[in-house]
Amino acid sequence: MKTTLFAFAFVVALSLSAVAANSKKPAPSIHRAGDDSAVITHASGKIITPPALCSPCLFYGGDLDTSSLNAAGMSDEDTLLILGGSTTYGSVVIPEGVTASVFGIVFNVQADAAFDPLSANYDIRTGVSEGNGGTSIGSGSGTIAVQPTGRNFLGLNEYTIAVSWATPLTLTPGQYWFNAEPQCLNTLDGSCNVFRQFVSNTTSFANGVHDSWQPVHEMFLNSSFFGFTWANWCDSALGFNLQQCAFMSFGLRGTE
Repeated sequence: MKTTLFAFAFVVALSLSAVAANSKKPAPSIHRAGDDSAVITHASGKIITPPALCSPCLFYGGDLDTSSLNAAGMSDEDTLLILGGSTTYGSVVIPEGVTASVFGIVFNVQADAAFDPLSANYDIRTGVSEGNGGTSIGSGSGTIAVQPTGRNFLGLNEYTIAVSWATPLTLTPGQYWFNAEPQCLNTLDGSCNVFRQFVSNTTSFANGVHDSWQPVHEMFLNSSFFGFTWANWCDSALGFNLQQCAFMSFGLRGTE
């Protein structure tokens, strides 16, 4: 009898330990160790091929370099696992003399399951700063188009996702912040309970279009789940070096 009770208690203990391990809160990023001495340089003298979904491509920050020690992914997900969602915003400065007509946002997203449903929230803002979300000048949700990039980072495949809207938004010279947040909210899809999504950074600007329009160190995380309210990704609490939090791999569909 004692042997049976001991065996039962041992199994219960193992089960509780497994639950505790599985219930550990996920991290807001995925990244390599980092090398703060690395120098970020703009790619030059190469054929520029932005993602096919960035068409017409007004802006593209550049590809993820999976071999870089500073390669990273930042939480950008509205799933059954990350309750309340988690958004990462990237910035573009429309230069003087340019008026842009924007009708879509393109994000390169690392993911370990399918997007379900094929939809995303989107948001465009001005005046964002540390702890301050500024003002939304355009937001909504829509169906996403998805294409694999062929890149894999730390076990996660990367996909280009694009969400668009019917009436183009006119942007005059100035700084703006953009987010596209893919979803996995199907309660019948078990993967949505463990599904992670990270928007890629870029350290080489490979295939960039007007990539100089992206200002350095202007990416922000807004997530009640992780306990960050409009935190700059260079905030030391997020664990990045100044190269990892420099630039995002995203684009804008539109024209000048």
